[in-house]
Amino acid sequence: MMDAMDVDDLPDAEDEGELRPGPLWRHALWVVGVTVAALAFSWFLSEFRLGPPDFGIPPAAPGSPWPLLALGGVTGLAALGLLRATAARTVVYAPARVGFVLVVAGVRLALAFRPEAPVLAAGAAAVIVGAAVWSGYAVWTARRAGA
Repeated sequence: MMDAMDVDDLPDAEDEGELRPGPLWRHALWVVGVTVAALAFSWFLSEFRLGPPDFGIPPAAPGSPWPLLALGGVTGLAALGLLRATAARTVVYAPARVGFVLVVAGVRLALAFRPEAPVLAAGAAAVIVGAAVWSGYAVWTARRAGA
């Protein structure tokens, strides 16, 4: 017979964030791995419509996707590097998920609409600012909890 799960057996929401110390190569591998996964997922998503042609995000526009993927890769490396560096020093909740979503959203929109350079730069800056805000909030909450 199965035993009922007790609520006390479930991990607390506070336990989900953890300090991630370790050697530099492990941090670098994590950053590159999550960035490559986000780029691949973005490219996969850009190949399909989310709805009928009249609605939803259009598929990838014509033209080479390589410059956009390169920009997304550099932006992803910067944003995920910031998140991982913060997670090595203080507890950050879900740095991989946050970085993955930021990179996927930015690259997916870039591949779909192929904006001009100023709009691409603003999107890349938005991804990095989003990672900085998430990291800053983690540092702020850690200091508040310690005070």
